[in-house]
Parts: sequence; structure tokens; C-alpha cells
Amino acid sequence: MILIGQYDSPFVRRVGVALTLYDMPFEHRPWSVFGDGDKIRAYNPLMRVPTLVLDNGDVLIESHAILDYLDNLVGAERAMFPIEEPARHRAIKIASLASGLADKAVSLIYELRLHGEKSDIWMERCRNQISGVLAALEADRKRLDAPYWLGSSIGHADIFVATALRFLSEAHPGLVDMATYPALKAHAERLEALPAFKTIYQPFDAPV
Repeated sequence: MILIGQYDSPFVRRVGVALTLYDMPFEHRPWSVFGDGDKIRAYNPLMRVPTLVLDNGDVLIESHAILDYLDNLVGAERAMFPIEEPARHRAIKIASLASGLADKAVSLIYELRLHGEKSDIWMERCRNQISGVLAALEADRKRLDAPYWLGSSIGHADIFVATALRFLSEAHPGLVDMATYPALKAHAERLEALPAFKTIYQPFDAPV
């Protein structure tokens, strides 16, 4: 398999971490949606990452869809999204909040760096959405005693929260004081210490 996209994207990184934890061999092509758009277009007309090229040449896009495919490959016993309810919808909810967090952080980058005229209203809305998601995730994580969101085993929700938080802190330094969110801070630090997270990492590089 070929994973296309830079690891400074939390969406690409969550897929890279999952592939690594699943012990699935893959080739990584760290192409940028800005500098390497034509290369990506050959596989994905949306020119978005992550893009996963399967061994048979088929192409998957969007991180959640890619992880759903990987979960089916490894089977229910190893899948990092639970199969049974209510654990499944809880994990999907946390992952969806992390996705929104990452998406709003990306939106702020575009507004700050790529738009000639910035919208203060839009930026404030993004900041409010980010703080709202952080508060919701903090409250949920604080009430849990387990090392991971759904117990003793790492899941896609855990991974996405950690990659989103790392991206937020590097793309927007000073925007959020993580000391305000001690449960999330501890969660992210625990995961970032894992070998897969150390291997699948690239410092944020702002688009120009």
C-alpha cells in the first residue's frame, strides 16, 4: 500500500499511526497538497490527503473511510473502532470531535495565511469551535480512569485526539493553553511517547 500525504497533517498521521500499529507494511509518499497537487491528482481528483493506494491499484480517500477498510482487514478482534454498541458510537463521537478540531485548525491556517482579506468573524467562530470541542473532550476524558478512551486498548479515537492536539499546538502556538485541559494534555503526552507516534511524525510546515 502507498500512503500519500505529509505527516504534519493530523488526518494523514492518524492513518500512518494506525498502519504502524497494525503492522501493515506501506510506502509513504510525503506529498504536499500545495506543492505536489498534480502528483496527488493522478490518484485523487480532489487533491486531498490522506490518499491510500491499495496493492491492487484501487484508491481510498478520507481518513475515516481508510481506517474502516483497515479495520475490516485486521478483523473484529484487532479493529481499533469497536464493533459492538455502545462503545462503537462513543468512539465515533470522540473521533468526530477530533476531526472537527483538526478541521477548524486547518481553516484558521487558510484564513491567516492564504486569504488576502481576513475575516475576524470567521476566525473568532473557528476559535470558539476549537475551545468548545476542547472543553467537551476534556470533560469526557476527565471522568475516565482507563489509560485509553474506551479501556485498556488504544483506539482510533485516542489516536485522532492526540494527532489533532499536536497539530493544533504546532500550527497555532499560543492559541490554547493546554494546562487548562490537564486530562487531554496527559492523554496526548501518553500517546506521543509511544514508538508509533514518534516514528510517524513531521513538524508542522505552514503552507506558503
